Amino acid sequence: MTDDATRQPYQYVRSTLTEPDWRRLPGWRDVTEAEWRDAQWQRAHCVKNPGQLRAVLGDLLSDAFYTDLAADMARYATMSMLLPPQMLNTMVPGAPPDDAAFLADPVRRYMLPVASDRDPDWPSHPLAERDSLHEAEMWVVEGLTHRYPTKVLAELVSTCPQYCGHCTRMDLVGNSTPQVAKARLTLRPRDRQEQMLDYLKRTPGVRDVVVSGGDVANVPWRQLESFLLRLLDLDSVRDIRLATKALVGLPQHWLQPEVVEGMARVARIASARAVNLAVHTHANHRNSVTPLVAQAARTLLDAGVRDVRNQGVLMRGVNATPADLLDLCFALQGEANILPYYFYLCDMIPNAEHWRVSVAEAQRVQEAIMGYLPGYATPRIVCDVPYVGKRWVHQLVDYDRDRGVSYWTRDYQVTGGDPAGRHPYHDPISTLPESGRRWWTDRHGRKAT
Repeated sequence: MTDDATRQPYQYVRSTLTEPDWRRLPGWRDVTEAEWRDAQWQRAHCVKNPGQLRAVLGDLLSDAFYTDLAADMARYATMSMLLPPQMLNTMVPGAPPDDAAFLADPVRRYMLPVASDRDPDWPSHPLAERDSLHEAEMWVVEGLTHRYPTKVLAELVSTCPQYCGHCTRMDLVGNSTPQVAKARLTLRPRDRQEQMLDYLKRTPGVRDVVVSGGDVANVPWRQLESFLLRLLDLDSVRDIRLATKALVGLPQHWLQPEVVEGMARVARIASARAVNLAVHTHANHRNSVTPLVAQAARTLLDAGVRDVRNQGVLMRGVNATPADLLDLCFALQGEANILPYYFYLCDMIPNAEHWRVSVAEAQRVQEAIMGYLPGYATPRIVCDVPYVGKRWVHQLVDYDRDRGVSYWTRDYQVTGGDPAGRHPYHDPISTLPESGRRWWTDRHGRKAT
């Protein structure tokens, strides 16, 4: 029996969460624990440019790294740099970093990309789009995407406490970069929320509201609480989900007394009205799940939130192996009370090809992780197909492996696209056989940006 266990493809060993010692980094040697746990200190000391990164890391990284970083910011980056100390501290957690360790770090790979990360031949897929899911096309009022029959996405704000390189809403969220002049929300927040609530009053077929952005952690608490309470006044709304990566990147925010007390007020009313109130966060690697993250998740559950769930993104070099994904899921489920829920394929946004994996690779990962976690905590790997929506990676209806084109269908009509049509999704060209790569090169050339 022991021999059988040692032959398992993945061996589970319980691993205790740890908070990396921020004092290993020269710029934070004198930062106290009280400062570190303070949300305002975290926000005030976010790293926004290479100079601030140098101030934190001192001489640990060479000039070559910063040259690589500057090249990426000038030529490829679709998101500006914004790293809370909490998030930066989970990169190379065990020791002061050097160039090799920092470049290899999985959290760094998606939070702080450099030019040498990018695919040298196809940094972008030729069919990549800034708003790859056409969400703005599906706005019924500004910021309210009605993409599914019974669900809407309410974007209250276009900023986050941190910016991820692979952001699916890179067209709207964050500051402009040399590559991307961002779209903008034009209405005042109050007016936008009024229009959203008016639409929901007039559309009782909507029962599920995802409140997002950006990140709800960047909405002033009183404004967010007011919006949630008005949502709870609508009898048709039965599920409310708050989307916040800040639970992972800035857990200090969700531990502030004002926020905890406010969440408890909202949760009590939701419970009394039998409305399911949940928080959805976004962890992509086990190293991001620390004791502070676990404390924030448990605090939300203690306040009365029904579930805290994780929606990650499957990314090459970050978590796209069965072992990495299972390590993350066991940390979430077993140590932080965060339910593994979805892992999305990285969307077809510009300059994302080095992160993306093929549908076939995702299918193999999905199959490999089955049987280890409880069924209810085994995440589904999904493809968010333009004009279709989330589909489990095994739900495709046709697949041209040579050219990397999968086809997907839907049987409902909301906004945009043909409900009877077959909608394509495209694998990264670098994953295709030589004949498939040649087919794309013949039609689009290389260096597609």
